[in-house]
Amino acid sequence: MFKHEAIAIAGTLSKPSKMPGFATGTPAAHCNVGSKLAKNPNSPCHDCYAKKGFYALYPSVKIAQQRRLEGLENAEWPQAMTTLIERTESPWFRWHDSGDIQSYKHLENIVAVCKALPQVKFWLPTREYGLIRRYLVENGAFPENLTVRVSAAEYDAAAPTIANLPTSQVHKTDKPAAGIHECPARYQGNACGDCRACWDPAVKTVSYHQH
Repeated sequence: MFKHEAIAIAGTLSKPSKMPGFATGTPAAHCNVGSKLAKNPNSPCHDCYAKKGFYALYPSVKIAQQRRLEGLENAEWPQAMTTLIERTESPWFRWHDSGDIQSYKHLENIVAVCKALPQVKFWLPTREYGLIRRYLVENGAFPENLTVRVSAAEYDAAAPTIANLPTSQVHKTDKPAAGIHECPARYQGNACGDCRACWDPAVKTVSYHQH
């Protein structure tokens, strides 16, 4: 598949300035679980970063996210995403710098892309606990190059335990609890720098400071 054909199906990739590699994102307003959590003042979804700042200021970002959302229904989406990610020649990719898994089929398609690109390390943060549990029941495990990181629903709270999957959380306090890896971005120009903890399943919990 040619790159222009892939973009016509899946939309363009995003390039978050803080992290290595590329990403893709859909409108945060279309998160299934997140839309419900947005009503809870003690949830990060209530003050979602993907609904403000860069994401809210530029109409082009909203248009790109909507186009990606619509592309999920295309049967050729897995091939299109495989083409686009492979063309970046980056060993790192993040699923959803905005938004979350839309359906079980969407999750299956994400896995298909990861399997097609074993040279790439993928990170998938998600609050779609039901879809993750269903996938594990039906398939046993995710590909080794896909780190599914289960995200906590509320501030200063642990994410649910789902099999042996790593987790993430958001802390309002100055520091997370002892033994939890704190995202170093706020100490280094709001960038990942050399840190790749989010992509590393051996890092059991990553905690981000509220932003």
